[in-house]
Amino acid sequence: MELPPIVWAGHPVLRAVAGEVPRDQIATPQLRALAQTMAEVMRAAPGVGLAAPQIAVPLQLIVLEETEANMELLGPEDRLARGRVPFPLTTIVNPVLRPIGEHRVTFVEGCLSVPGYAAQVERFAEVEVEGLDLSGKPLRWRVSGWPARILQHEVDHLNGVLYIDRMNSRTFMSTGREPDPGEDPLD
Repeated sequence: MELPPIVWAGHPVLRAVAGEVPRDQIATPQLRALAQTMAEVMRAAPGVGLAAPQIAVPLQLIVLEETEANMELLGPEDRLARGRVPFPLTTIVNPVLRPIGEHRVTFVEGCLSVPGYAAQVERFAEVEVEGLDLSGKPLRWRVSGWPARILQHEVDHLNGVLYIDRMNSRTFMSTGREPDPGEDPLD
């Protein structure tokens, strides 16, 4: 099965507010299949998070995962400074994010929908998210560090916000990754 493409900045779905997943669609095989596809797209990219709008599905659904393999190039000091810790695949339906405290941290971020670029972005250091799991059970997750950054980034996608809207524009830079000429940014 061919995976759906990740849409790029400029696609209208990335600037719209995603709709809530209707109650009658939660805990269905279709929603589970969508979440599985999203996880496969995220891993293939590779990335650590993906929101449904990034594959042109305007629903409030996100997947996130951080593995040891993703972090193998980082030394212990960098892991500690960024708060990078592994966590299993997590899927959240209709997430609602709440910052914990006022402390913010700034690190470089990139986005699968803005390939080839990165910039420094200030984010809350700790957040709590509430939503539902794929079975429709309430989910609450309070995190700090890199998982908090990923959550904020993915929930932003559900609200039509890209990291470039929050970045320190003077730090915007090429990552050296050229988009594949076969990729269509507006798929």
